[in-house]
Amino acid sequence: MPSPADHPTRRVPVATYRVQLHAEFDFDAAAAVAGYLGELGVSHLYLSPILQAAPGSTHGYDVVDPTRVNQELGGEAGYARLGRALGAAGLGQLLDVVPNHMAITGRENRWWWDVLRMGRSSRYAGYFDVDWDSPEAHLRDTVLLPVLGDQYGRELEAGRLTVEREGEAFVIRYFEHAYPLDPASLGPLLAAAAARVDDEDGRVELERLAGAASRVGTVSADPGEQAGRRGEVDELDARLQEMVADRRDVAAALDAEIARWNADADLLDGLLDAQHYRLAWWRSAGENLDYRRFFDINDLAALRVEQPQVFADSHRLILEWLERGVLDGLRIDHIDGLLDPRRYLQRLAEAAPDAWVVVEKILETGEELPGDWPVAGTTGYDWLNRVADVFTWAPGWERLVAGYGEWTGVTERLEEVVHAAKFEVLDGPLAADLSRLVARLAAVCEGLRRHRDHTRRDLRDALAEIAASFPVYRTYVAAPGGDGTDDRLEAAADDVAVLEGAILAAGMRRADLDPDLLGLLREVLLGRQPGPTATEVALRFQQLTGPVMAKAVEDTAFYRWLPLLGRNEVGGEPGRLDDSLETFHAACAASQAARPAALLGLSTHDTKRSEDVRARLAVLAEMPEEWAEAVERWWQACATGPRAPLPPDRNTAWLIAQTLVGAWPVDADRMAAYVEKATREAKQHTSWTDPDPVYDDAVAAFARAAVADGPALGVLLEVVDAVRRPGRTVALGQKLLTLVAPGVPDLYQGSELWDLSLVDPDNRRPVDYPLRRRLLGALTEDGEAAGRARALPVRQPEQAVDVGADPVVGRPG
Repeated sequence: MPSPADHPTRRVPVATYRVQLHAEFDFDAAAAVAGYLGELGVSHLYLSPILQAAPGSTHGYDVVDPTRVNQELGGEAGYARLGRALGAAGLGQLLDVVPNHMAITGRENRWWWDVLRMGRSSRYAGYFDVDWDSPEAHLRDTVLLPVLGDQYGRELEAGRLTVEREGEAFVIRYFEHAYPLDPASLGPLLAAAAARVDDEDGRVELERLAGAASRVGTVSADPGEQAGRRGEVDELDARLQEMVADRRDVAAALDAEIARWNADADLLDGLLDAQHYRLAWWRSAGENLDYRRFFDINDLAALRVEQPQVFADSHRLILEWLERGVLDGLRIDHIDGLLDPRRYLQRLAEAAPDAWVVVEKILETGEELPGDWPVAGTTGYDWLNRVADVFTWAPGWERLVAGYGEWTGVTERLEEVVHAAKFEVLDGPLAADLSRLVARLAAVCEGLRRHRDHTRRDLRDALAEIAASFPVYRTYVAAPGGDGTDDRLEAAADDVAVLEGAILAAGMRRADLDPDLLGLLREVLLGRQPGPTATEVALRFQQLTGPVMAKAVEDTAFYRWLPLLGRNEVGGEPGRLDDSLETFHAACAASQAARPAALLGLSTHDTKRSEDVRARLAVLAEMPEEWAEAVERWWQACATGPRAPLPPDRNTAWLIAQTLVGAWPVDADRMAAYVEKATREAKQHTSWTDPDPVYDDAVAAFARAAVADGPALGVLLEVVDAVRRPGRTVALGQKLLTLVAPGVPDLYQGSELWDLSLVDPDNRRPVDYPLRRRLLGALTEDGEAAGRARALPVRQPEQAVDVGADPVVGRPG
C-alpha cells in the first residue's frame, strides 16, 4: 500500500487529471506518467474506481469486492508502486467511489453468492436492496434472476440448465454461468444417491445428511430464526463437503444421481423451485424484477448503504486510505441513487472530516446542491454546460433549431420528447420499479376509507404522471435519523416546491386524474402521511425519478432531438440557451461564494462527446443558414452514384453529418460504432433489446460511406474547414476559463491536446503519453499550445480569477 509518508498532509486539489484504469492501463502505467503530470502542473491524479471489479472490467464501476484492490490493475503491490511514484512527483490522489451498487456477475461477489445460496437467512441479505416481501406470492423470499435467453421451461427442457458438482460444492450451470444450491435443498438428491452406495457406513451417513437437510428450518423474517438456519445449513454443508472429499464411492454415487436428475426435467424443476432465487427469461426483468438496480442494468444490484453495517463494510478500505493520508479526497458516483444522500455524506464526513469530496450530481437550471451537504461541490457537469452556453450564439442557435425542424420534420419541443420518453421508460425498463411503488401505495390507500377504492391503474397513472412531470432528478425528503426507519420525514422548501409543481403539472396534463388522489400523493410524497408504508413510498419515489430522468433524457431524448449535438450533454438543457455574460458571471460569483473548491470539468468518461468536438459544433450556431444549405447539398450528393447506400431517416442523417463535422478526422469503424450506439439509444427504429438487423446494417453502411472519399464527403469537409479554426478558439477559451474560474479544474485523460473523441467507449482509447511528454518539453512561452498548458503551473488555490466581481471573458466570436 502507498505509504502515508508520501502524503503527510491532506491537500485541497489545485487541479486534477482523471485517468480511466483497466487491465491495459493499470497502476504501473499510471505510475509511468506521474512525472509528466507533475510537470503539466496538476496537483492530483484522479483515479477511476480501483476496488475489485468484475473480471475484464474496462471501467471499474462494477465492483464485486470492496475489501480488495483490483487484481487486474496490479493489486495492492501495484497500488503501492503507484503511490510511491505519485509521492515522488509531488502529486496527491483522488478516488472515484461507487456506493450505490455492486456487480452480481458471479461468485466473485461473495456477498451476493451467499444471498443466492442462503436467501433471506444470509448474513448479507440486508446488504442488497431486495424486496423480500414482494406482493407477488411466487417472488416472496425469492430473488428473480432474469438471465435466461428464453422462457424458463424451454431452457430447462432443452437441457441447458444442469446440476454440477464442483469438488464438494453443488451448483446450477447455465452455459458459462453458475448459481449456488442451498445445501438444505439437496435432501431428495442425497437420499437417492445414498441408495447407490454399497458401503453401509457411507450409505447410512449420506441418509443422515439427507434427513438433516429435510429438517432445516424454513426461511423466516425473524433475525433470530435466520441466524439459527444459517448455523444448520453451515453445519450440513461442512459435513457434506467432508464426506465428498473423503469418500470416493459417495462422490461417485452423487455424480451418478446428478446425471439422472439432469436427464429428468421434473426432478430438476423441483430442485430449482427449492432455491432462494428464480431463474427467468431476461425479458421478464422490466415487469417482475424484485431488486433495485443501477438504472436498468440487471447485473448491477443496489446496496442499502444507508445501513451502518453496509456502509462500514463497503467503505472500510476507502476510509483506511483516507485516515492514513493515502487519499486526499473522493468523487462519489451516482449520489442520487442513495436512499438518503445527505445522511450518507454526513456519515462519510464524520469518518473523514477533512476529506475533499465532490458528488456526481446533475443540477437543472435554478437548482443548487442542498446547503447541508458536507461536500466541496459537484463533479462539474454544471460548469461544462455553463461554459457551453456562453460560447454558443443564441440568435443563431434559434435559427439552427428552426432549420433542423424544417429539414428533418422533427417539430416537437424537447420537453415533449422528454415527457414521452419518460413514459416509455416507466412502461419499459423501469416498469418493475414503478410496480413496487404502486403496491406500497395500494397498501396505504387500503387503510384510508376515502382512497381504498382506487384501482392499481389509478395509482400507477398518477405516480407515473408525477414522475414524468419532474423538472429535476429527485427531491431529498428524508427522515431526521437518516436510516429510513423513522416515520417522520422532513421536506425542505425547495423540495416542497418541486413536488407541488410536479403534482400540479400532472393534474393539468391529465384531467382524468382524481384530484383527491393527487392530494393524497402530495401528503405521501412530502412525508406528511403517517405510517411506515407511506414513508417507504416517499423515500422510494425519490429513487425512481432520477433513473427515469437519466434514461429518458440522457439515454433517449438526447439521441432523438438533435438541432445542435454539442448541446446534448450530460446535465445540459439543449432546449433552452442563455448566452448572456451577466448570467455567466453571476453563476461564477455564486460558486465562488458557496463552493469555491468544486470540480470544473469539460470532458469526462460520461460526456457524450469531448470538449473539442463540442467547441467545433458550437460554431455552427454562428452559421445556421450555411449549415442548412450544406446538409441539403450533402444529402443530395449521398443519393447519387450507382452504389449509393440506402439513406436513413433524415434525423439520423443530420446526426451523422454533425458528428462527422465535429469529430473529423474520423474513420469508418469509429463512425459506424458511434451511429450504432446513437440509433439504438434513440430506440425509434432499433434498440439494444430489440435490434432491427436490416435497419442496423443499412445505417452502418451509410455511416461508413459518409467518411469515404467522394462528393458527399467533400461537402462536409468544406464545413470542417470553416469551423476548425474558430472551433479551436472556442476550445481554448473554454479551457482557459476552466483553468482560472472559481473551482478545481479537471483534465480528462488526453484532453491536454486536441481530442476529438465521441461517447464511451470511444473516449477510452489509449492516450499517447510519449507524444505529450515530448510536446510539453518543447513548449516555449509563445503559441496557443503554450497558453493552454501554462495556465496550470502558475495557478494556486487562492488565485482563482473572480469572474463575478471582475469579469475576464467577453463575447466570444
